[in-house]
Amino acid sequence: MEAWRRSLIFDPLPPLITAENEAIRYYARRDLLGEAVPSIASLWELNEVRRLLRKQKDNGSWPYRGARRTYLRSADSYDQLETYRIVGELVEKFGMTRDHSAMRQAAEYLFSHQTNEGDFRGIYGTQYSPNYSAAIMELLIKAGYSRDERIAQGFQWLLDIRQRDGGWAIPLRTTGAKLDSLMMKGDPVQPARSKPFSHLVTGVVVRAFAAHERRRASSAAMNAGTLLASRFFRRDVYPDRSAAVFWKKFSYPFWFTDLLSSLDSLSRLGFGRQDTEIKQALAWFVARQRSSGVWELKIVRGADKALKLWLSLAICRVTKSFCD
Repeated sequence: MEAWRRSLIFDPLPPLITAENEAIRYYARRDLLGEAVPSIASLWELNEVRRLLRKQKDNGSWPYRGARRTYLRSADSYDQLETYRIVGELVEKFGMTRDHSAMRQAAEYLFSHQTNEGDFRGIYGTQYSPNYSAAIMELLIKAGYSRDERIAQGFQWLLDIRQRDGGWAIPLRTTGAKLDSLMMKGDPVQPARSKPFSHLVTGVVVRAFAAHERRRASSAAMNAGTLLASRFFRRDVYPDRSAAVFWKKFSYPFWFTDLLSSLDSLSRLGFGRQDTEIKQALAWFVARQRSSGVWELKIVRGADKALKLWLSLAICRVTKSFCD
C-alpha cells in the first residue's frame, strides 16, 4: 500500500472508486491509483455538464438565480458572481478547459470585467477585490489561460496591491470601512498597507499563484504561503469570516479559505509535511476520517449530494501530494 494510504487510519479508496458519481471515479483512478483513463473531455459529455451548459447565455455568462440586493450590485455583477461559480464547477469537477467553446465564451465574459489596472471588478461593486480577482484568475489558469497576457496583468495588480507584510487584505477593510451600499459604489479605496494581511484573502490569492506553473515558485508566493500557514486555526484580523472555526468549514469547489484549500495550495507551492503547521493540519484530517473511509465535514456551500466524496477526494489528493 502506498505511503499516503498508510498515513490514514482507514483506506479511503473503496468508496471513491465505487462512487455513483462518474467524475469522482475518474479522478480517483487517475490521481490516486495512477491508472490510464480516457481523455478528460469524456467528462464534458456527462448529463450534469449538459444541464449547466444549457443555462449559459449568449454573452458567455450564467444568470444569477438567487435574491439580488440591487443596492449593492448591478444585475451584471450578480451574473459575474454566478458565472464564477459555474465555471468553478466545470473546471474543478469536470476538468473543462478552453478546448470547449462554452469555456472560451465564459472566459471572455469574465475577462470583460478586468479593468485597465488588472483587477476583476464588480463583485464588490466598484471596490477592489483581491480575493475574487485571484479566484477568477485561478480558474482561468486551470482552464488553459496561464500564458494569456491578461493573466500576467492580473498577477502584476495582485503584487501591486499587497500589504507591506507580503499578504493581502480587502483594501476597504484595511481603512475600517464596511462593505456597504455607500462604499461599494464609490471610488476604489487604496489599501492602508501598514495594516496586517487577512488570511481569508491571502489564502484565496495564494490559490492563483499555486495554480500557475511559473508563479508558484516565486518569492511572493512562497512568502505568502508562509504567512498563510502561520494563521492555521487562528482568528482573522478583519471581520469577514473572522472566527477560527471557519478553518474547519468547507466547500468544493474551493470558495473561501479553509484548512483544505490552504493545504492544497501549499502542496503545489512545494511546502513539506515536516512543517509544523502542515503536520498539525494533516493530523486534524487524519483524526476525523470515518471508518467508511470518507470524511463528513461541515459544508458551507453547495447542494451536490456527492460533496462529502468530493471533499474526501480532495483530502486524498493533498495527503498523497505531501507524501510523494
